[in-house]
Amino acid sequence: MQQQQKLGLFSFIMIVVGLVIGMGIFRTAATSAKDAVDPTVYFSAWIIGGLVALCGALTYAEIGSRYPVTGGYYKVFSYAYHPSIAFAINCIILISNAASLSGVALIGAGYITKLFPEYAWTDIHKALISCIAIGVFYLINLKGLKMSSATQNVLMLIKIAMVVIIIGALFFPEKHAVPVEAVVDNSSLQISWIQSLGLSLIAVSFTYGGYQQTINFGKEVDQPQKNIPKGIFIGIGIIITLYLLANLSYYYVVGFEQMKGEREIAYVVIEKIMGTQAADIFSFFLFFGVLAYVNALLLSNPRVMYAMSEEGALPKIFSKSDPKNQVLVVSLTVFAAVCIVILFFAQTFEKILNFTIFLDCFGMIASSAAIFKLRRETKHLDGTGIFKMKLYPWIPLFFIANYAFVGISIALQDLSTALTGLIVLGVFMVIFFISKKFKTV
Repeated sequence: MQQQQKLGLFSFIMIVVGLVIGMGIFRTAATSAKDAVDPTVYFSAWIIGGLVALCGALTYAEIGSRYPVTGGYYKVFSYAYHPSIAFAINCIILISNAASLSGVALIGAGYITKLFPEYAWTDIHKALISCIAIGVFYLINLKGLKMSSATQNVLMLIKIAMVVIIIGALFFPEKHAVPVEAVVDNSSLQISWIQSLGLSLIAVSFTYGGYQQTINFGKEVDQPQKNIPKGIFIGIGIIITLYLLANLSYYYVVGFEQMKGEREIAYVVIEKIMGTQAADIFSFFLFFGVLAYVNALLLSNPRVMYAMSEEGALPKIFSKSDPKNQVLVVSLTVFAAVCIVILFFAQTFEKILNFTIFLDCFGMIASSAAIFKLRRETKHLDGTGIFKMKLYPWIPLFFIANYAFVGISIALQDLSTALTGLIVLGVFMVIFFISKKFKTV
C-alpha cells in the first residue's frame, strides 16, 4: 500500500502564508488608521493582530490533529457543544464568508474605478460593479468551469509581489509625505487609547484572516510536533513582517493623517512613486486578484453547504448537483444571492467589515474554545505524534480574549450591526429546532 504523502516544512510555510495574505492589506490600512487616535495605536493593532493570528493558527492546528474535520466546522461545534449551536454558528460562518467576499469585491471595484477618473463614482456604483463581478463568476461556476490550482498559485505570487512593490516605496525617501500635525480634539467625543485600539483591530482582524484553515492540515504535515509550530511561527512571522513593512510604506509615503481620508491607499503610493500609468497597471492586476478570490469562495463555500446537507444540518436540496457537470446549483445560487443581498444593504466596505468581523467573533471564540474539551477527552492521543501546542491554555485564552475585545468594540461603535448579528444567530438556532421538529413528525 502506498504511503500518503505528507507536507514538508517549506510547503506548510507556503500554505500558511497563502492562507493569510489576501486583498485586505490594500484597503484596510486606511480604515485601521482612521480609527486610530495616533500612530502607536495603529502599529500596535497590526502587531497584536499578528500575535493573534499566530495563537489562532496554533490552536486550530491542534484541534485538527485531535479531531480531523470534514465539511467545515460543523462536526467540531457539534462535538464540543450542541447540534443547534453547530448549525447556527456554521451558518453565520457561511454568511461571514459571503460578507468577506462582498467586502473584497468592493475593494476591487474601488481600484478598477481608478482607471476611469473622469466619472464621479459613488458607493452605489462600486456596489453594482461588485454585484456584476459576483454574477459573472456565478454564471461561470454554474457551467462547471473553475480556475485551476495553478492559477490560484499564480494569484498568490501576484499578491505577494504587489505587497513587495508597496514595501519598495520605502526606498524612495524623496517621495515621502511631509508629516502633518494631528488636530487634537479635546471634546467629550474623543475616545481613549484602548477604545481606539479595539476599533483599529477590526480592520486588522479582517486582514489577518485565513489562518483558521490550519485546522485542515493537522494530520497532513510530516513530523507534526516539530514542523507545525515551526511552520506556523515562520509563516506568520513572514506575514507580520510584510504587513508591518507595507504599513510603514503607507505611513511614510502617504502620511498618517492623510491615510485616514484615503480608500484605495495602495494606488496613492504607486502613483506617487511610479506615476499614474504604473498605478493603473497595479489596479488592473489587483482587480484580477479580487476576481480570482471571488471565484475561489464561490467554488468552496457551496461545498461546505453540501457537507452540512449530507450531515442533515441543511435540507437535502443543498446536496443536489447537476447530473451533467456536478455543479451544486442550489448551494451555489443561495451563496451568491447572500453575497448580493449583503452588498445591497451595506454598500460600503466599512459596514460590511463590521458585520463580517462581528459574526467572525462568534465563530472564532466558539471554535477555538473547543480545544479545552478536546484536550480533556483525547488525552489518549498525547504522545502518538499529533501536534500539541505549548503554553496551553494561555495561547487559546489570549486568542479568545482578543476576539471578545473586538466584538465588544464593534458593538459599542455600531450597535445596529451587532444586534443584526445576534438576531441572525438566534434565527438560525430557531430554524434548527423547527426543522428538527418537522423531521420527527
